[in-house]
Amino acid sequence: MSAAAKKNTSEFLTYKGHPLMRKDNFLYYGSMSDRYIIMMQILETKKIKDLDMATKVSVQLQHTHPDVKARDRVIRKTEKDGLYNAMDVAVVWLDRALATK
Repeated sequence: MSAAAKKNTSEFLTYKGHPLMRKDNFLYYGSMSDRYIIMMQILETKKIKDLDMATKVSVQLQHTHPDVKARDRVIRKTEKDGLYNAMDVAVVWLDRALATK
């Protein structure tokens, strides 16, 4: 692996071998260079001490191909209670989708 490739992959937090990025209340799990990605949206939070904890999270498995219309990109979707449960589903969905050719 080249030094540039190592630097590029080390910029992102990874979870179970896939990049995990956050922008506001959206989390993106997977790489845009792959065929599929998971988009999670934090819908509800609850204050626990000083921390906002996600209590309801929307999970979507999406196509990343630029020619697919935005409304047709969603393959599967669900809502889960808590970020842990959402990540559990996200890992399984993304791994299965990427395993199929």
